[in-house]
Amino acid sequence: MLRDVLIQKGLSNRESEVACLVTKGLSNKEVANQLFVTEKTVKFHLTNIYKKMNVKSRAQLIVWCLPHLGFVENEADAARTDAQSISTPNANIANTIPAGSATVGEASRQEIDIIPNIPNRGPEFGGNQGSGNMGSFS
Repeated sequence: MLRDVLIQKGLSNRESEVACLVTKGLSNKEVANQLFVTEKTVKFHLTNIYKKMNVKSRAQLIVWCLPHLGFVENEADAARTDAQSISTPNANIANTIPAGSATVGEASRQEIDIIPNIPNRGPEFGGNQGSGNMGSFS
């Protein structure tokens, strides 16, 4: 189907073969191997294809060919999908909002309450006085 459209657009049989393989994602080297030609020949064909199709790059060629590849949904399916997405906008947003009853202040106090009493802290921090020399191993 794509080849027919490309030939109607003015491409030769070989150019349409190259264009079809490129739209399948093959590199120039892979196209050359598949068609038993050199990579330079593939580049030459691509230059002619770009001129005839009025595109500037491989990516633009692929985008132009997409509707003719058969991957695009038909218009009725696309319209139905669009209507479904409009009728249920943001349906999952309510499930993603976290719920909780603790305020920020309560959460902070809870975190403070679970800090263990660390030895060798000074009395101003609620620990035992210890020697105060943390680097000593005696």
